[in-house]
Amino acid sequence: MKVVFQVRCCQAALAALILSAFVGLALPAYAQAAADYTLNAGDTLDVAVWKEDDLSKKDVIVRPDGKFSFPLAGEITAAGHTIAQIETDITNRLKPYIPDPVVSVAVKYLDGCRVYVIGQVTKPGSFVMNPRYNVLQALSLAGGLTPFASANDIIILRGSGQGQSTLQFHYGEVTKGRSLNQNVLLEAGDVVVVP
Repeated sequence: MKVVFQVRCCQAALAALILSAFVGLALPAYAQAAADYTLNAGDTLDVAVWKEDDLSKKDVIVRPDGKFSFPLAGEITAAGHTIAQIETDITNRLKPYIPDPVVSVAVKYLDGCRVYVIGQVTKPGSFVMNPRYNVLQALSLAGGLTPFASANDIIILRGSGQGQSTLQFHYGEVTKGRSLNQNVLLEAGDVVVVP
């Protein structure tokens, strides 16, 4: 009886070790993906400076130019930067005025992380990506294609001005499990056009 119990304990310990190894491998990738979110114009932040209530600001909106103003620190470039980078930037700018400032920044709303789906879909509009969507997920949020949609002529417009590019998306191929590389992760500001 004692031997059976020890074997079962060893099996349980081995299973726990294997599971923790898989979880250990998976968690850093997820945590890294979450930590690497870069801010966009339209995102709303809460910025706090420990023991400095006058400097703590709620509902700080990242302006269309990608910046926001912060007391004593001036203009902070937020778009394209992570929360950790913003905290470091504000901390360094406050050091001449406050000894050892402790700054924390939290994303309150991800309104700047939007994609747009237009054309022959049931519910065209803009959708906040939380965390990120691929093309099929965006089409699903838009209620799917209408009967009049040209499913194999869908394009994704990315960028703006001279830097704008188009990506092709053939709905029929992707839904049959072919050419899955077309089902790209969308970026903030992408427009999915369904003719």
